[in-house]
Amino acid sequence: MNKYNFDEVIDRKNTNSLKWDYAKRRGKPEDVIPLWVADMDFKAPKEVIDAIIAKANHGICGYSEPMDDYFDALANWVINHYYWNPEKRKFVLTYGVVGGICTLINVITNEGDGILINQPVYYPFMESIIENKRKLVTSNLVYKDYKYEIDFIDLENKIKNENVKLYLLCNPHNPVGRVWKKEELQKISDICKKYHVFVLSDEIHADFIYKNYKFTSFASVDDLDYAAIATAPSKTFNLAGLHNANIYIKYDSIRRRFRHELNKEGYSQSNIMGIISCQAAYQYGSDYHKELLEYLENNLDFVRNYLETKINKIKLIEPEGTYLIWL
Repeated sequence: MNKYNFDEVIDRKNTNSLKWDYAKRRGKPEDVIPLWVADMDFKAPKEVIDAIIAKANHGICGYSEPMDDYFDALANWVINHYYWNPEKRKFVLTYGVVGGICTLINVITNEGDGILINQPVYYPFMESIIENKRKLVTSNLVYKDYKYEIDFIDLENKIKNENVKLYLLCNPHNPVGRVWKKEELQKISDICKKYHVFVLSDEIHADFIYKNYKFTSFASVDDLDYAAIATAPSKTFNLAGLHNANIYIKYDSIRRRFRHELNKEGYSQSNIMGIISCQAAYQYGSDYHKELLEYLENNLDFVRNYLETKINKIKLIEPEGTYLIWL
């Protein structure tokens, strides 16, 4: 018997939900089904909710920093789920992965420098580049044999000819659902090292890997002397509103510059509820994660069958990972 009830329908209207309450403000009909944002409609695990309630009942939410237990929980989750062994104190907390991307852009690049992405990709990648007055460089994914691939010849040419200093890698890839293979990531690492391009691997969807596929972190193919890994519990446990992410930066001087840039932005202590929820999720969330994946597999089966029998002109790009589908 399952521990968690993912069938529970929760009314999120009038709860300040970006997904459910802001359609009209964004020029859409009020009754539109909001499939545009990566935000699940499942409750967080009870253990996470209990930890938040306990802190609220304590009654003081002052300036806070994570303790050793936080980094132990984070490192153990990475070891057991992503299969690489981080040095715990080389994680830097930020208010979100996108915030971490913007901070890193200002650490690694100067105005006018090229930053490469693989379109179609999570749209804040592009916004982060443009808003920070960097040059957007795109190496489009190629649709081949019913899935998307990286065009490595185009990738290297763009890096070589467009003054690319930073590569924003989405692994697993949002929205096309690719879980990049080890050999693909190794090619990326080799090319970027050849041209001294820093890689930020956004691995926020790493917990959503479907049957017959295996997640490989960029940390498994690269020594990370000139790369960083972005992780967060926000997608897996539906905690995005608590603004907590963990950016792994191995190289000491880059990590120091990253912290300095955060200070320039006025960011110091993390959201206490973000700290509490992240630690609880990684300490107690394995059962939730397992049952969630099973539930999402069933949802995917439903969508696949519905399209085949009801709307067969719309084709599902079979996802290897993420909880998104690309049609």
